[in-house]
This record gives sequence, structure tokens and C-alpha cells, in this order.
Amino acid sequence: MRGRTRGMVAVAITSLALVATACGGGGTEPEPGAEDPAGQAGGEIAIRSCTPQNPLIPANTNEQCGGNLLDAVLAKLVHYNSENAAPELDIAQSIDTKDNQTFTVKLKPGYKFHDGTEVKAKNFVDAWNWDAYGPNGNLNSYFFEPIEGFTDVQCGTTADGESDCKGKPAKAKTMTGLKVVDDQTFTIKTASKVSNLPVRLGYTAFAPLPDSFFDDPEAFGEKPIGAGPFKLDSKTDTEMVVSKFADYSGEFKPNVDKVTFRIYNDDGAAYNDVVANNLDFTEIIPSDRLVDDLYKTELEGRNGQRESGVIAATDFSPIDEQFKDNVDLRRAISLAIDRELINKQIFNGSRPPLNGWVPNVVDGYKPGACGEWCTFDQTKAKELYDKSGGYQGTLTLSVNGDGGHKPWADAACNSIKNTLGLACVTKVTPDFATLRNQIVKRELKGLFRAGWQMDYPSIENFLAPIYRTNASSNDGQYSNPKFDAKLDEAAAATTPDEANQLYQEAEAMLAEDMASMPMWSYAVTAGWSDRVTDVKITPFGLIDLESVKVK
Repeated sequence: MRGRTRGMVAVAITSLALVATACGGGGTEPEPGAEDPAGQAGGEIAIRSCTPQNPLIPANTNEQCGGNLLDAVLAKLVHYNSENAAPELDIAQSIDTKDNQTFTVKLKPGYKFHDGTEVKAKNFVDAWNWDAYGPNGNLNSYFFEPIEGFTDVQCGTTADGESDCKGKPAKAKTMTGLKVVDDQTFTIKTASKVSNLPVRLGYTAFAPLPDSFFDDPEAFGEKPIGAGPFKLDSKTDTEMVVSKFADYSGEFKPNVDKVTFRIYNDDGAAYNDVVANNLDFTEIIPSDRLVDDLYKTELEGRNGQRESGVIAATDFSPIDEQFKDNVDLRRAISLAIDRELINKQIFNGSRPPLNGWVPNVVDGYKPGACGEWCTFDQTKAKELYDKSGGYQGTLTLSVNGDGGHKPWADAACNSIKNTLGLACVTKVTPDFATLRNQIVKRELKGLFRAGWQMDYPSIENFLAPIYRTNASSNDGQYSNPKFDAKLDEAAAATTPDEANQLYQEAEAMLAEDMASMPMWSYAVTAGWSDRVTDVKITPFGLIDLESVKVK
């Protein structure tokens, strides 16, 4: 997808409050005609979507298909600016701290959930305690780890590290670090200093939950009740429909009245529907339409690109014993993939190869963090492969079939085969939800596709949630106590520059261990119908539902 302007910069936290000024410029760089004065408020649009992995509970949604829908439905303490991802206060009136360890949150009065009830401080405190409570088994419980008392609400583990809520139940149901002061005020105390905590609070997991949620979480998962600009009207296997919430009291009001998230298992079909004006937006252009910029002709005046906080990587299966403790083998495979050639031949230059685990649009990015191990080198790859003892059998690379991933996966496998003489085949699942379930259940060996769309604008977000021991999105089950300690040190830093340096030191450890294989960053390339105008692509690689209008 994307990439012309440096459009997103992380902002700093002062000792007293969240800085909400915009940093840097840039948004979508559309072709002429994307902004049309004929655009008006009202109307409805349909955009490309995919199948959510789980029911739509914020704390248990850590993937893009469900998360994009929830972003439209939920409001959080913080909102990320659609131009540059700078955090702006949303439900929060203020987030104050004097020591980066105790934070006082005051809410704006009058925010309503879709069921008509008022958003109060207890809706955050109750939600976060439920989200973090170990027996509830939420994928995003990790995000509450900094809060004092988090360990007390976790279950113990068995000898092999598996959670054991029956044999070793949690010591408490609530975290000591959360306190309701009054209806509009609550406090957060962290176990140690966390300099960027306010920046994180715009992530999906930190959304408030209405009182009705606790009566029937299962019903909520089918029809979530948020306080955002849109409310969910219906959800089926083929589409999810949201409409403008009449009583929304926030500042980020949309122009359109209705949005249909239409689920496609074939991105080529979604693209063709945009070309034919039967779909209003897709953020995925099929690789064959990227060649020679064919999409620019087929979508003349209705396409655009921008750099985004989205990266692609490839994980080593944690249940594949051949990769365990074999850094040479992991490095050899990484060296055997010609990322630049794949970028040119498959993506027409729109996927700049990554040489690290953080995209260059994030403040704190350091060039060359992966060193020599992410650059194609046939000779070095073969030397290390022979030294490692090689890989027995056929190597599989698993990808989902609804994201246009098979062409690059085939190319990567061919590069591995030609360089190392190792048989490699692409394994395709029907859709993203199936792939995610197989990954979470530890059913895949070999390699599998990984990727990350930033949750919040911080270098920390590309490291801690993915590679800290037992983190929620640590699909490769990477574990390094020194890496974890460095993350803690960085989180407690007093200045953004100091924190960035420490996070960069942590990133260097990923290269030492070859924790995963960085592949490329995303220059998001999107297309839209001739029915819409004022189209923007956010730094998260998504359509800005606030700005888009129907002609």
C-alpha cells in the first residue's frame, strides 16, 4: 500500500498533561480530484473489510478486521489525529501526572453510550479490571500490565508455562492501581514509571464498557455498544453495517450517515468492485494492478498513497523445533529472501524492504537495526545454512488467502529454494480469521505471515506487545529477559529522546536473536469510487471515516 509523505510523528508527554498539538504534516497524497466541493454531509458508503477473528469485545480484538470496525464504534480517552496520528484528548478532559507513575484522568461530561447511558469513570475502571482479569482470557490483557496490581489478577501457570486458572486461580479480581474518585474522575497508578502511558490510551483495549456489558458479554460481542460516532446496526458473515450515532457528543463527527464494512475473501474482487463503482473504498490494490501503475489508469483521479505505521514480517513457528535455539538457521533463511526484488516485481516498488522492526514514520526509528541479516546475500545465506545443519523436510510459509499474500509468499519461497536448495511451499488459509486461529492455537510449523498495524504512535508499540515475554501478540513466543528489562528501562525514561535510545537498544537484541524476519513497510495504495470525495488515508493505513463525503 502507501508512501510519499512522512505523515506521522509520535508526540512527547509532559510532566503534567497530554500534548495534543499536531506534529509534522501530510495525509493522503491523492491524485487530483479527490477533494471535490460537491461533497455533502449525509449518504452512505461501502468499504472493503475482512472477517474478524473473534466476537467484537475490545479486550479480545487484537487484529485489523475486528479492530477497524471497533474504531468506528468506540470512543476512548484519546483519539489519534487522522493527519499525523498525534494523540488528542477525546473522552478525557485531562490526563495529568507529576511523576509518570500516578495519573489523574478527568472526563468530559455528557458522553453517552449507544444505549443512552452516560460514560462515567467507573465504566473505565470496571472495563479495565474485567479486561485484565486472567480467567476472562482476553488477548489484549497484556496492555494493562503496567498498572499496579496486574499480576494479582493473573492466573498461575503450569510447569510448561500454560495458564492454570483452575489449579492456580488469580489472587484478586481488581487491580489496586485503579481508583474511582467521582463520576468524572479516576486515577491510574502504574507499578513503575511509564512515560508514554497517555499515548497508549487511544488503543481499542482501553475503551470504556457500558454497565450492560457485564450482564451479557456474549451479546455485546455480537453487537458492541460504544460511545463513538457510529453505532453497529447489523453484523453477518458478509458485512457489518454502522450508522451515525445521533447522540454522539464528541468532536470527531462523520459526514456520512452509514458505512457498510463489506467482507471480501478476494481482494481482486474488491478492487474490481471499486473500479466499477460498486464499492467505495479499498486499501489493498492487487499486485497485478500495481505493475506499471495500471491502477492509476483504471482509477484515474480516485487513487492515492501515503506512508503508514504498518509493517510486514514473517514469524518462525514456536512449535517448530528446528528453529529453536538455531539462530544461524533463522538468519540464513532471512538472508535468502530477496526483498528488494519482490518489492519491484510483485509490489511495483510500493513495499520498501525493512531493515528493522520499526517503520520509518515512527519517532525513534533507527535505520539498519537488523544489520546484515535482512539484506539478500546468497553466499552468506548458504554458508550459514550449511553451518546450521539445515532444515529437514519441506518448509511451509502460511498466509491468509483474503489479503493478496500468495504472490509474495510464492516469490519468497522461490528465493529460499533457489538460494538454499530447500524445498519451500506456500500454504494458504481461506481467510485471515482462519490463519489467526491457527497461529493462536499453535497449529502451524515452518513460517507464517505476521504484520503489525500500530495501535498507537510509539516505537514501543512495535516492540513490547510483539516481543516481550508472554505479550498478547507474541505469536513467535520470543523470550529474552534482557530485552524485557530494557523495555522496562525505556518505559521509565524521563525524556522521549532517552526512551527512544533505550528502545533502539532493545530492538538491536531482536537482531541478535533473529526473533522474526522483518519484510517490508507499507506505502498504502488505495482506490475509491467516483461517488465519494474528501478521501484521506490515515497514518494507520485506513480510510478516515470522519472526512469522507458522498458527492
